[in-house]
Amino acid sequence: MEYIDTHAHLYIEDFDKDRDEVIKESLNNKVSRILLPNINLKSLSSLLDVCLKYPQVCYAMIGLHPCDVKENYKEVLQKIFDCFSQYKFIAVGEVGIDQYWDTTYIQEQKDAFRIQIQFALAHNLPVIIHKRQSYYETMEVLNEFKGEKLKGIFHCYSGSVDHANEIIAKGFLLGVGGTLTYKTSNLDKVLPHIPLEYIVLETDAPYLTPVPYRGTRNKSAYIPVIAQRLSEIKQITIEEVAKQTTKNAIALFSL
Repeated sequence: MEYIDTHAHLYIEDFDKDRDEVIKESLNNKVSRILLPNINLKSLSSLLDVCLKYPQVCYAMIGLHPCDVKENYKEVLQKIFDCFSQYKFIAVGEVGIDQYWDTTYIQEQKDAFRIQIQFALAHNLPVIIHKRQSYYETMEVLNEFKGEKLKGIFHCYSGSVDHANEIIAKGFLLGVGGTLTYKTSNLDKVLPHIPLEYIVLETDAPYLTPVPYRGTRNKSAYIPVIAQRLSEIKQITIEEVAKQTTKNAIALFSL
């Protein structure tokens, strides 16, 4: 049995003191591969350092997080894209629109999102989408690329069945993580209606720690906790969850 954590930030300073142990624990818990979305220009070097140290375990994505989009986003994006030829990246992410923290640069976020989608299409890469309080704005941008064969993941999915089906129809999978275990989550009512073929597992480590570990740092070793809850909701075995979600990730990212 094998798992893939499709979204974790193991390269940030939260893991500087014990990254080796964290990755070893993940492997011991059958999480064989960990996919790392980028945040900004500064984070890219530490992300690549981790991937170079742990080849065949950690895989790099390239992109600019919407919360890090400022007035100089075009210059920053160009510097990020300049790194593309120096390393193998498996996806563009995480990118998108965030209206939760700050809407000062919302138009710049949308434009940066478009530019990064174009980059992903040019290189035939999946797009890892961060959307927070921005479903309609995100879909509006995606609609501009209708017929372009976009693919990727809606990270940390928490919406309705109807929204899930709209996302799937556009060629995307749903990233399911620790929020699945929260009492406030509605995913126990949504996911029974979503075929497992459209779901991948993620942690967003060190954030969104699943129950019963809330209040502590999240890590990839908790993927089986999420898988167990998903198996209960869908009334299937955890082995089925592991097999299909791993298959989904391998196909999407060409691992």
